[in-house]
Amino acid sequence: MRIAMIGTGYVGLVSGVCFSDFGHDVICVDKDAGKITRLQGGEVPIYEPGLDQLMEKNVAAGRLSFTSDLAAAVAGAEAVFIAVGTPTRRGDGHADLTYVMAAAEEIAAALTGYAVVVTKSTVPVGTNRQVKQVIAKANPQAEFDVASNPEFLREGAAIEDFMKPDRVVVGVQNDRAAEVMAEIYRPLYLRDYPVLSTDLESAEMIKYAANAFLAAKITFINEVAGLCERVGADVKEVSRGIGFDGRIGNKFLHAGPGYGGSCFPKDTAALARIGQDHGFPMRITETVMRVNDEVKARMVEKLRDACGGSFNGKTVAVLGVTFKPNTDDMRDAPSLTIVPALVGGGARVRVVDPQGKAEGEALLPGVKWEEDPYKAAQNADLVVLLTEWNEFRALDLKKLARKMEVPRMADLRNIYSPKSAKQAGFESYTAVGRGQMNGAAK
Repeated sequence: MRIAMIGTGYVGLVSGVCFSDFGHDVICVDKDAGKITRLQGGEVPIYEPGLDQLMEKNVAAGRLSFTSDLAAAVAGAEAVFIAVGTPTRRGDGHADLTYVMAAAEEIAAALTGYAVVVTKSTVPVGTNRQVKQVIAKANPQAEFDVASNPEFLREGAAIEDFMKPDRVVVGVQNDRAAEVMAEIYRPLYLRDYPVLSTDLESAEMIKYAANAFLAAKITFINEVAGLCERVGADVKEVSRGIGFDGRIGNKFLHAGPGYGGSCFPKDTAALARIGQDHGFPMRITETVMRVNDEVKARMVEKLRDACGGSFNGKTVAVLGVTFKPNTDDMRDAPSLTIVPALVGGGARVRVVDPQGKAEGEALLPGVKWEEDPYKAAQNADLVVLLTEWNEFRALDLKKLARKMEVPRMADLRNIYSPKSAKQAGFESYTAVGRGQMNGAAK
């Protein structure tokens, strides 16, 4: 099939590359001419493991190309995917649909025959019907249907998620559109991955409900972690104990410094706003958002305590600043709350992150970037494990402790244990929801 993918951000680029690997002819479109030039030159503008090789393979096969000419890409396409940004709108929490509606108008003018216009961007309930109205108004002669096809890609594992999904959700209004979408996803049907066909509104709501539920799981275990610290329980054991329950599951039950990223903060805010607009407040989601902010603030106080009550004059090494490992994404990362608090409190902050520097340099002023965690820890008063990159999961703790002025660790991802820190020579070890190093190490 011939597919046009409007937008080469994270979702658009990954989806376009993967669709081309299904065997479809895909043209990816972006208004940013510089980005298109880089893509045409084989350069991937985001960090996603395996994406560069998959893109190179399908460009070489002639199935994947890039352009800034939307009209040329849409002409003759059987499906046109809208995968542009829907950032949180300032002031009210709504998803900003400016780019979606602008894309719909341009698509309307470029349609040359029947096509399904598919919204891949995360959009509020009712948006696909608005897209249909915009296209019909801009081009009354256009022959088209709309479909909702929300993405469920985890940054750092997006290709695997696309090729081996838990499910694919497709919202349509008629059989003709359903047939086009079934043909697009035929490789997944053949491999018996579930493809759920539903109405437009349900498809839109599924995306928000899924992300809000996962955000709630993270926030729940983070709140439990705070109580574990008060009562002497170990949140890792609690997580294992409840995770064996099939009704709960063990995913998204890892205590830490709060959720971040491109989806959870934006989508919980949007769902809360949708509820307010329809006179049905989403109380659980609103509480999740508030508690998540409180978790990040609690991490700052945890670090302050580890530094003896003040950051002033201390040297702190921070390992990991992206919101999760295997991505360069800094959006709403806990580091954007924690690191400025360290700098603002008078600490000298050194940062190590395998992929975070490109975005992080502008977002985290006043820090020194290092390539090596041991160099960052030289003469430091505290080392903070903030993002659980594989590079930080097997550190030589004895070597790390010897490098430091005062061997203290704040392990905000619970990678290590009080016992291993003590054996390595650390004089203090602070974790999340676990026993601290106090002579009775677990």
